[in-house]
Amino acid sequence: MISTRWLQQRKPYWTKLEELLNLTNRQGLKALTRYDLQELSLLYRQAAADLAAIRQDPGSVHFSRYLNQLLTRAHNTIYSGQRANPRQLLSFFWIEYPRIFRRNLNHCSLATAIFVIGAFLGAVLTYQDPDFKVKFLGPQMVETIEHRQMWTHSVVAIKPLASSSIMTNNISVGFTTFAMGITAGIGTIYMMLFNGLLMGVVGMACRLAGMSLQLWSFVIPHGVLEIPAIFIAGGAGFRVAQGLLFPGLLPRRESLARAGAEAVRLLLGTVPMLIVAGVIEAFISPTDLAVSWKFSLAAALFTLLIVYLFRPIPEPSVERRASSRVESENGIKV
Repeated sequence: MISTRWLQQRKPYWTKLEELLNLTNRQGLKALTRYDLQELSLLYRQAAADLAAIRQDPGSVHFSRYLNQLLTRAHNTIYSGQRANPRQLLSFFWIEYPRIFRRNLNHCSLATAIFVIGAFLGAVLTYQDPDFKVKFLGPQMVETIEHRQMWTHSVVAIKPLASSSIMTNNISVGFTTFAMGITAGIGTIYMMLFNGLLMGVVGMACRLAGMSLQLWSFVIPHGVLEIPAIFIAGGAGFRVAQGLLFPGLLPRRESLARAGAEAVRLLLGTVPMLIVAGVIEAFISPTDLAVSWKFSLAAALFTLLIVYLFRPIPEPSVERRASSRVESENGIKV
């Protein structure tokens, strides 16, 4: 419980920070002296620590909202003249992103479960009703499978173009799955269920045609990155849906804004995964490379992905954690 005395002690610092921000809004950063700039930076860090403390008290929601807005303004002012730094981008992907993923592991697990259910249903329906695969895949693709031919020969002939097309398509699917979260998660559920169903139907159709090894030796090398990326995109969509449906003590708009900012950062991590998967799908998956090499590559990539996402990472300090949370919730930097 935050005491009234503590609040009265901290309010003058918040007011001073607001005064400095108002001055910069009117006259720009050039209006601040060197001392003012140092004080602005110090007050920003102190306010971030104050926000971390206030958020522990459910009865101080209005103070939390005020500080959150104040810190957003301060961040935009302090970093307004800062150029993009490759080291910051590297730090985001190497340190911050695994933390974001682990915070949203439940959402990603839900997306994975729905995909698996869809794949199971697709496999069962295809096994029980041979005509189902025709309705779902179309007669041309079914005929290709029944002739025990892969549909990927054209990819080999136009590798660079195919790679670009595959990347664009995969990223589009990921972003669509994420964006569908705004439908209270219904659209995201549909995307995960449909893609799972498609995988199940194709997998069972190829099994019935005696093509399982051909199929999985094609899918596995790039699928170990592509499929988890889609799971993560689905998790991002469910994070948006959570902010929309369960705002808690926050106004629904603010809850959605915070969830959306977190979800966008979660989604960003899938882009490099899908790019690498697109290159592999065009240049390696459809080739005549030995099956053992393809599965070895897949095992190595999947191991690296798991180590990257779940390796131990030291937690930041309280002030830095509060500051990062403000930035994440408002989407003000990567």
